[in-house]
Amino acid sequence: SPFRERSNNLSFVSPYHAMNTVVTYDYDVNRRESEHQSIVGSFNLSPVSSMGRQRMPRFTDRCKRKIAKVPTKVLDAPSLQDDFYLNLVDWSSHNVLAVGLGNCVYLWSAATSKVTQLCDLSETEDVVTSVAWSEGGRHLAVGSSRGEVQLWDASNQKLIRVMGGHSARIGALSWKQSSSGGAPSAGSSSLLASGSRDRLIHLRDPRSDSAYEMRLCAHKQEVCGLKWSFDERSMLASGGNDNKLLVWDIKKHTSPVHSFGDHTAAVKAITWSPHQHGLLASGGGTADRCIRFWNCLTGNGINCIDTGSQVCNLAWSKNCNEIVSTHGYSLNQIVVWKYPSMQKIATLTGHTYRVLYLAVSPDGSTIVTGAGDETLRFWQVFPGPQKENKAGGLLFPAGMPGSVIR
Repeated sequence: SPFRERSNNLSFVSPYHAMNTVVTYDYDVNRRESEHQSIVGSFNLSPVSSMGRQRMPRFTDRCKRKIAKVPTKVLDAPSLQDDFYLNLVDWSSHNVLAVGLGNCVYLWSAATSKVTQLCDLSETEDVVTSVAWSEGGRHLAVGSSRGEVQLWDASNQKLIRVMGGHSARIGALSWKQSSSGGAPSAGSSSLLASGSRDRLIHLRDPRSDSAYEMRLCAHKQEVCGLKWSFDERSMLASGGNDNKLLVWDIKKHTSPVHSFGDHTAAVKAITWSPHQHGLLASGGGTADRCIRFWNCLTGNGINCIDTGSQVCNLAWSKNCNEIVSTHGYSLNQIVVWKYPSMQKIATLTGHTYRVLYLAVSPDGSTIVTGAGDETLRFWQVFPGPQKENKAGGLLFPAGMPGSVIR
């Protein structure tokens, strides 16, 4: 079978071995000593001085987080396209990875390593150009080079509907989360945004008979990045090959509320902060190389960091105030940053082509990266949720063999 696991052909490294080659990042939980406390403490009659009590927690509160410099798992991904403008990897809340490989979409379960072919577009001579899971992890949207969006019930491997409207390939998809925060269905209030080479953004309601409910027109070239905000559920950020980052409030306007033109190359990398209201980060392509931060409440720029290479993706950790970026020309690396200082916590290498694809695990501890070298690499870079960050994370049980997509 072409979908058989081939662990002997993988560059698989066990989590135990990986942790022997690590970046250690120290962070001090308790840094509240003050001169006033020191003076007052000198008059304390307790046999354990206040200064001593303040020093003691440093042995328990000062934590060392180890970030492995090699991936915990590597999968072969034949025909994974080396195209900056596509988004071919996404990770569902059900712990299933969707990957577009040529004409097909494959599903890989992180819990069982089972590989399933969801769809094949070769009969219509079409190519997969983007994938995106719904919030509940049941439905997968698939964008194609013909400008169509297919909506699939992944659990039943059933095509629900095909939505047209675009005249060129769809490189970006993003689901608007339901207002209740619950799992959406094909009949829920979720909206799907699709961005295309035809320069248009369509907002689609799976319940409606119409192909789309709203058309957003402002980009002058291909739309390659789309992200809904976490808090303001009506806020949508879009990036394009026209070097523009636009922010839309669909409840009030059909034109962008902010248009940021500071980038000097295509804007594909976009991420909203899950920790701070209205905070948006964006990354520019080869001629730009910068990560920029924006206050979308005021429309002002906050900070700019020159990374030294093409910024392909950005993702904000939901478990800590850190950001991961993936890069192309010329360093092909992955960088973990502390926000807001933008101190580099770890720099990870291994891909031999541009790191064009990025997705985050449902528990927020692990990322998967994809590149034109036709590999998917898994890295445990963030803390797990609260105290659930056990060795190996929640994704890969100890001793699980590697596997291959196709």
